Amino acid sequence: MTMIASYNWESDSFTKHTATPARVTFREAVLQVTDKAKAVLPANASRIDKAIALTLNGHVEIVNGHARVASQVDGKTTYHQVNGTCTCQDFTQAKAPNGFCKHRLAHGLYRRAMELVHVQEPVVEAQPTVTAETVQVPVQHTEAPASANAYVLMNGHRVQVTLRDYSEATLLERMAKILERFPAEAPKEEPNPEGWCSKHNVQMKLNHGKRGSWWSHKLPNGQWCNKK
Repeated sequence: MTMIASYNWESDSFTKHTATPARVTFREAVLQVTDKAKAVLPANASRIDKAIALTLNGHVEIVNGHARVASQVDGKTTYHQVNGTCTCQDFTQAKAPNGFCKHRLAHGLYRRAMELVHVQEPVVEAQPTVTAETVQVPVQHTEAPASANAYVLMNGHRVQVTLRDYSEATLLERMAKILERFPAEAPKEEPNPEGWCSKHNVQMKLNHGKRGSWWSHKLPNGQWCNKK
């Protein structure tokens, strides 16, 4: 994988984020997509470098299925709507080569990097709790529009699996694969209540007399059964 020389990985804008396994995986996916983008759009190389910073610093958001990219100009944050087009001047005034401004490129890097991340195996992180552990898949820190939870039995532990995605269809496909790996728990047999006749599968009646108390039930032939 080719490193992007024009982007400073040691800058404060990136190192202020915690280097979690999810962020490392996402960053590697962004770099992989970036190499392909520069090969296809060489005229947009400088804008792609700026798009990397926007993507890795969390400025790309998916809100209600639509994308918006935050950009700072003169210290002020402006949100550009990106859905095949962009509201920035670089796009509206046709300055960007091939119509790809840094905001459209950032959205493309984010979307394709997320697709790469999702085809990998989920990262399992044990959360020390009293009754269970938690399974989390690596996701970008922006809010995902679709999520689902399930409980599975893993190595004798009841584990909660949480999946998040920007597509409900993709989310359900991923959840189906998880559930295939962990079959449902077999239902536990409930103990028979006191006074249950296991021979005839009926509930007996508790009787009281001079000799004490006993359970019994009447059979169809008129006889009595007092055996469990």
